[in-house]
Amino acid sequence: MRLLVIEDETALSEVIKAAFEDEKFEVDLAEDGQTGYLLGISGIYDAVVLDGMLPELDGYDVLRKWRQEQIHTPVLMLTARSELEDKLKGLGLGADDYLTKPFDMEELVARIWVITRRQGAVQLDHIEYEDLQLCLDSGMIRNTQNKQEVRLGKKEFQLLEFFMRHPGQTLCREQIAEKLWGYDCEAEYNNVEVYISFTRRKLRYIESGVMIKAVRGIGYRLEYGNG
Repeated sequence: MRLLVIEDETALSEVIKAAFEDEKFEVDLAEDGQTGYLLGISGIYDAVVLDGMLPELDGYDVLRKWRQEQIHTPVLMLTARSELEDKLKGLGLGADDYLTKPFDMEELVARIWVITRRQGAVQLDHIEYEDLQLCLDSGMIRNTQNKQEVRLGKKEFQLLEFFMRHPGQTLCREQIAEKLWGYDCEAEYNNVEVYISFTRRKLRYIESGVMIKAVRGIGYRLEYGNG
């Protein structure tokens, strides 16, 4: 799971980052609305924590622009005031939840889990595509037909989860690199190919019919069968 935190209070954003990293999230930070907006349109995030009051571009304007551009990533708004008007404004623009500062960090974590489940970003304990099952807790993949299974490494898990949430969709190398290593990553594209190779081997090991197919000049796509 990858989380984007758009918050201009550095100390607070670092605390939020640490809390979610304890929950095994990958966390990216942005300190102003314009940077956060640009990160958000990448489509690599499973959820966003968005402060309402931001420099460069107001948090409400960020959310408005995302929803106008059909970016449906779950968003939890942070507001410094408790007025009903502010809460309704965020919800009216398409926020999935809100918290008023100061807040309890455990509650923030719990609410993020709730909105990601609500949006279908997280299943209870696994996701499936055709004969392939990915356990979100253990990192194991299983062939549901022959019961063969094997454990994935961290990057292999993140890679396959990304593909399984977008079956049949061509994902470009840039999207994959950003998902695995973050927006500011310096990972070479051959790193993507290396982990795709590792993951393919494990799919073959369990004799799954699911394949990661190269799309020439673009990226890769998750498919089933020999077509």
